[in-house]
Amino acid sequence: MRKRQASRNARRAREFEAFVAGAAGRLLHAATLLTAEPPNDNPRARRLLTAALAHTYAVWDRLHGEDPYDRTRQYLAVRFARGAWHQYGGLGRPYPRGRPAPDSALRHLTPQERLILVLRMYEGVAEEQAAALLGLPTERVRAICARAMATLLHPPREAAAPIAKVVPS
Repeated sequence: MRKRQASRNARRAREFEAFVAGAAGRLLHAATLLTAEPPNDNPRARRLLTAALAHTYAVWDRLHGEDPYDRTRQYLAVRFARGAWHQYGGLGRPYPRGRPAPDSALRHLTPQERLILVLRMYEGVAEEQAAALLGLPTERVRAICARAMATLLHPPREAAAPIAKVVPS
């Protein structure tokens, strides 16, 4: 009995290691895009990915033919949305603190816009699937994605530095 259990655990560990070896790079890139951190300094993205992979490992035996990449991506997205809700007070609100990296192209987007844009454009998730994952109507996902793309293509201008006023003496 113990040999069978040990054999099953070893096989499970090998399968999961093979999955991580193949999918971790792409999932880390998706998490980095979500958090809008620089690729070489992304602690939030790494924490998100670690939590998602730990969750996937915990349910590995219960996947029963389900795609582990989809399950991990889904958990990554939900975990990011929940974290953004707690950190920023909502997905669609601007950042009161802890803005993304200043050189990031995604810095002008709200967390919800980044989440939908990453799911739709980077991961290739259909509008209906993204809407079901986030609990939004399909039309809302389409509108948010279009707004995010417009913001990326035509970023808002940065405010000019204030010019010092000269006071006559």
